[in-house]
Amino acid sequence: MEKIHKETIELIKAALAEDVGCGDLTSLACLTPNPLKAKVIAKSDGVLSGLRPFCLVFHIVDSANTIRALKQDGDRFSKGETILEIDGFNQTLLASERVALNFLAHLSGIATMTAQFVEKVAGTNCKILDTRKTTPGFRYLEKMAVLHGGGTNHRMGLYDMILLKDNHIDSAGSIKDAVEMAREYLKTPEFRLQFDCHADDILIEVEVTSIAQLEEAIAAGADRLLLDNQSTDSLREMVTLSKRIAPSVMLEASGNVSLATVADIAATGVDFISVGAITHSAPVCDFSMRVTD
Repeated sequence: MEKIHKETIELIKAALAEDVGCGDLTSLACLTPNPLKAKVIAKSDGVLSGLRPFCLVFHIVDSANTIRALKQDGDRFSKGETILEIDGFNQTLLASERVALNFLAHLSGIATMTAQFVEKVAGTNCKILDTRKTTPGFRYLEKMAVLHGGGTNHRMGLYDMILLKDNHIDSAGSIKDAVEMAREYLKTPEFRLQFDCHADDILIEVEVTSIAQLEEAIAAGADRLLLDNQSTDSLREMVTLSKRIAPSVMLEASGNVSLATVADIAATGVDFISVGAITHSAPVCDFSMRVTD
């Protein structure tokens, strides 16, 4: 997830069109174009993410703008630290400022909250996963921010993993039938024509809510089990049984996960904990751009 997707560039252009429109009326009215130096300062502690979209905003507005990053994505920062130094012209720097800071604040907020969850499960083998509960259009950037915070990406979308939830299972008739149908579909020409991946790379995960469903899913050959909305006692029982009869099956816990509960959930022995809050409810980090010359 290193390259900037063309969708991200279009997102940045759309954000600039939304904010700048046909021009920065205030700057055009009262500023004569002159060289300007500025810096971005952190107004809170956190973990950095969003440098690339931040820089792209300034470069799209004016390719002559130059930016020197003093921190890298994934680095921790403290309140009062200088994050970036910027050289350009007053009108274009001020036209870029808010959009660029919005990307930086939002994505650093996700990285920061992710890091908090990761710290809570330190010392276990459990990994913190994101979900598809992302801001429309921002998924690639938000999932990058999760990585910068030390988390792990779940599937990017509906196209790169099979996750059989209750509605799929009810429609198919049973867990066994749903898994068998999924396996058969991965062998078809339709799959090979439509999806840009190999069948062997597609995981099949099944949502289970009881011991009986867990046993059925393992017998059906699921690669991973999603243990949804379970108490820690129930999770511990499921983990013990699953690891005894199918040690290679990975276990993911979801539901009722918070900073207060995540350590206890990790202690049950699950391999993953998925947390929607790290993308849909992360508070932004606070930054400001200040003119230095």
